[in-house]
Parts: sequence; structure tokens; C-alpha cells
Amino acid sequence: LVYTTGRGVNGFTLDPSIGEFCLSHRNMRIPENGSTYSVNQGYYSKFDLEMRRYIDNCSDQNYGLRYIGSMVSDIHRILIQGGIFLYPSTRKYPKGKLRLLYECNPLSMIVEQAGGKAMNTQLKRILDVVPTELHQRCTIAIGSPAMVDELKAFIERYSALPL
Repeated sequence: LVYTTGRGVNGFTLDPSIGEFCLSHRNMRIPENGSTYSVNQGYYSKFDLEMRRYIDNCSDQNYGLRYIGSMVSDIHRILIQGGIFLYPSTRKYPKGKLRLLYECNPLSMIVEQAGGKAMNTQLKRILDVVPTELHQRCTIAIGSPAMVDELKAFIERYSALPL
């Protein structure tokens, strides 16, 4: 269990012998950089050029691909070990698939409180996106600050190029 009240992040682990969650990770800090990336590569051909180039770069640098298919689980690992989680747009979901208010915002709050970054693929900080509807979808890149910044540079560099 990971928890924030807006003043840092703490992690708790269930102790089954007493049936309670005990503080196990005080003042969690996401590593500045990482060597893993988390993205559903099954949609690779449906991603924009800049996202494909970034994923290729991660692969070329021998970063480990770790994708469980559960945003919470994938980000929990990244919070502890560092890395980046990506859920970009596809042709089927041009605005992204994950929901802003109850998927992306809560996890962005936790990651930012732990020193990480979270943005959409329009390079806007997730927590600055003003919702216009309850089930609004969005793209997300979230994780270690250096890796999110690196993705931002790829998007700026390649988004203007024709496919």
C-alpha cells in the first residue's frame, strides 16, 4: 500500500501475523533514472513516430521491458526501482485509453510526491490537465524524472516529422 497526503509518500506492507499494515517504506523517493520501461508493445505499430523512436531507443540501450498490464502494479515497481510507464495514444484511442480523474491523476500525485514526473504526450503535466468530463481519457508518461524528460525531448524532436 502506497499513500500520500501531499507531503511525501510512504509505503506500508501487510503483516499477516497481526492483520495490520505496517510502515515499511518511509519517505519513498523514485530514482532519478531507471533501466526499465513499461508499455504494451503489442500496439507498437499503432503508436506515433516519436513514441516508436523512444521505445526503440529504450530497446537499443538494453533497458528491460516490464509490462504487467496493470498500471498500479507497473507504477509500483517503477516507484521503487525507477523507470518509465507509457500509455500513449493509438489509432483506436487517439486521446489515450486510461481515465484522467481516477487512473492517471491519483498515480501522478503519488509519483510526483515521490520526486517523479507525469505528463501526457502533448507534454502537459498530468496534474495541470483540467478535466472536462468524468470519464475523460488521456495519454500518460510517468516515472523517473530523467526518463520522462528524455521522452519529452523525443516528442519535441520527432513530432514534426512526417510518417
